[in-house]
Amino acid sequence: MATDRGMLIVVSAPAGCGKGTILAEILKDDNFCYSVSATTRNPRPGEVDGVNYHFMTVDEFKNLADNDGMLEYAQFCDNYYGTPRKFVEEKLSEGKDVILEIEVQGAMIVKKNFPEALLVFILPPSIEELRRRLHKRGTETEEVIEKRVSKASVEIEMAENYDYTFINGELETAIDDLKAIIRAERCTLKRQKNTIKEVLNNA
Repeated sequence: MATDRGMLIVVSAPAGCGKGTILAEILKDDNFCYSVSATTRNPRPGEVDGVNYHFMTVDEFKNLADNDGMLEYAQFCDNYYGTPRKFVEEKLSEGKDVILEIEVQGAMIVKKNFPEALLVFILPPSIEELRRRLHKRGTETEEVIEKRVSKASVEIEMAENYDYTFINGELETAIDDLKAIIRAERCTLKRQKNTIKEVLNNA
């Protein structure tokens, strides 16, 4: 069978919603590739350059963006975040499914430029639970936490622009929900046209 182009999967959620934990489980499957985002923010304790993020200076980031090296990028909480284009295009061409873990601003840019992308939004059980999780994480100041909580309400309103959404209440259920969404999307007619042709050709 011919290698089909991979599927671009965009996953967004408010900070502290647990999307990283969910995606870590999904990425145990070798069929998936994780696109490491670039950012101008400082690394948090334990984060590794090239693994968690590509940490860049503002000048480095802007230079790449100005030369069409970013699939999308946005500014959030005084820092830039973006998706380097080269890795994504290469892996999709190889037939790999690529996961982008990005903010809603970037997701809408991807949706515009890649209408075939699958967009998934993960919801917190409530705003108060989100605030509690951010405090528990213990990596940010109270001021930044309140900025993120305020931003979360705006982000959640954007969920209606995604293809699927679910609540991350119980982790195992949330993981199963995302796996089910991806399986269902792979079976849609728009993604099975080559399969249909191959079945007919092998009649």
